[in-house]
Amino acid sequence: MTIKRKSIFIVSGLLAAGLTGCDNNDTQITPSNQAELESRNIPTLTVDGLKFKDLNKNGQLDPYEDWRLDSATRARDLTARMNVEEKAGAMMHGTIGLDGAGRVDISAAEEDVNQRFVNTFITRMAGDPQHISADNNALQEMAEKSRLGIPVTISTDPRNHFVNDPNATSVAAGSFSQWPEPLGLAAIDDTALSKTFGDIARQEYRAVGIHMALSPQADLATEPRWGRINGTFGEDNQLAKRQVQAYIEGFQHGDKGLTQDSVITVVKHFAGGGPQLGGLDPHNIFGKEQVYPGENLEYHLVPFEGAFAANVASVMPYYGQPINLWYKDQLIEEVGFGFNKQVLTEMLRGRFGFTGVVLSDWGILESCEGKCATGISDADIAAGVSPWTAGIGMSWGVENLTRQERVVKAVEAGIDQFGGTSDPSDLIEAINQQQLPIATIDASVTRILQQKFELGLFEKPYVDEAKAVKIVGNAEFQQKGDDAQRRAQILLQNNQALLPLALSGKKVFLHNVNATVAARYGLEVVATPEEAEIAILRVDTPHQNDPHYPFGVSVNFGQLGFDDADTVVLDQKAGTYSGSEDYQLIKQVKALNIPTVISVYLDRPAILTNIVDKTDVLLANFGASDEAVLDVITGKSKAQGKLPFELPSSWQAVLDQKEDVAHDSVDPLFPIGAGIL
Repeated sequence: MTIKRKSIFIVSGLLAAGLTGCDNNDTQITPSNQAELESRNIPTLTVDGLKFKDLNKNGQLDPYEDWRLDSATRARDLTARMNVEEKAGAMMHGTIGLDGAGRVDISAAEEDVNQRFVNTFITRMAGDPQHISADNNALQEMAEKSRLGIPVTISTDPRNHFVNDPNATSVAAGSFSQWPEPLGLAAIDDTALSKTFGDIARQEYRAVGIHMALSPQADLATEPRWGRINGTFGEDNQLAKRQVQAYIEGFQHGDKGLTQDSVITVVKHFAGGGPQLGGLDPHNIFGKEQVYPGENLEYHLVPFEGAFAANVASVMPYYGQPINLWYKDQLIEEVGFGFNKQVLTEMLRGRFGFTGVVLSDWGILESCEGKCATGISDADIAAGVSPWTAGIGMSWGVENLTRQERVVKAVEAGIDQFGGTSDPSDLIEAINQQQLPIATIDASVTRILQQKFELGLFEKPYVDEAKAVKIVGNAEFQQKGDDAQRRAQILLQNNQALLPLALSGKKVFLHNVNATVAARYGLEVVATPEEAEIAILRVDTPHQNDPHYPFGVSVNFGQLGFDDADTVVLDQKAGTYSGSEDYQLIKQVKALNIPTVISVYLDRPAILTNIVDKTDVLLANFGASDEAVLDVITGKSKAQGKLPFELPSSWQAVLDQKEDVAHDSVDPLFPIGAGIL
């Protein structure tokens, strides 16, 4: 379908809508170079020799379809054309359902897009980039059929690292380039490298049709027991500030805001996750309280200054319920940050002048009742029942409100979009009952739509599936990731200058190191420590889990030290303890008096006091392949990292420190910044 219109008709339409920003009725739109258009279902209009997509299929060029106009003008025009149901749908951030083969469930997505009018989704799809890009293209084709032709924005949790927790915080790297966790970037503290990482991840995301990164974490690791530390940049607020800024500038392709080449970044979790009571995470009912015994809120706000300097597009508040927190001589309301007007409107929008999208964390509208609150039973666990059957809900501080009342309170507080839900019914009802001003709704919807326009999704929603395969995880990208894995390692101890080791031909006992990889370094791998000339052990930071709760399994907490199972002092929150088996092996190897190298994965600040005297070499890593670890051990590469947090010397020191205060444990075994270069 091709329809020609003279420019005067376009201008008249714009003036009638009040969108030109000019009182001169003789104003003309100056034709510019033709924008590249992609469509599978949308007819094309030709106006003054230029082509436009007729997104609403009405046979005329409307302002939101005119790529010559600025994104704010187009977003306002589109918002004005939407009905209540479409506006409410735009304020939902749903989840793309996957089938048994790990591919997008098209029928479920069809209902969300064309019946609930949701057009923003998180994807947890991993694997083949051709499949990811093809399925994302299918979603865009589906969205083209909607009344207004609004494209889908697709988000993801981090997917370029080592942690794989798709139900909560991250997605397996799979075909994507693999890098150390953000803690590793902080250990290197090279902002140019962090920006390079963001730029590479940006290219990989956009290649497969992902537009939004639910990262970075600007939270601080001031509470060493907290289970989300691996996604942070450590506990020093200035280090975190510069790393957050570099990360965002890489993903958004500069510091000037969004462009057609950007990936939207969502900095989280305002006003700073981390100071959780006892280190227990607010994904769980037993960890909902966020505390400030050191009255140190301002320290936790500093990393967000880096985000705002980079013109971050979106912000996500945390679940935590602040307890006895004061700001500007006023007690902060003790409700989760997603419901907190003092934090989101007065602080975020007022003090920091943030004008982008505020996206809630997942599940804040849902109640935590029944087994969500009590956990599944021991009998359930014995029968193999998944804790995920208990359900989730994180409406902390507003448990007494109905779901609709929570929607109203969150929007009034400053939330633009609700994470993790495709159900707009309560928002629709609240609007229809005039519990929320339509002007407030329109402002939120306009902010959400403006990002889509800035990314160029209305003109080019599709990706080249063959090109995606060539871009994602290509050799150049992975080489840079491998180099970062090597550099981010920290040499904490090197007795008698044992490193670098000449391993070729040596009989080596390995723990958690792939024997095939080791053989490529000339090692003769033996089955027991007693047969070995050298031992290389890779171990994780000890932790506790609670199998009764879904996030009790996926988010670590509690004890940080290596100890015997019958003598370890566990956190007040009961749970299983992971450190004793590795500790037994370490003691066994020590008794043989053979040269030993231990590499510890630090997802939290481990207590290494019980093992530092049982090894010759002590390395730390934040996600590294066996090759990267062996390269450092053999001297092919050099560990260049420094600790982004201190390592406490005892469990008592952990108990005595304050949740919101950085590096304050008594007599740390290794201080922040430690590392032999």
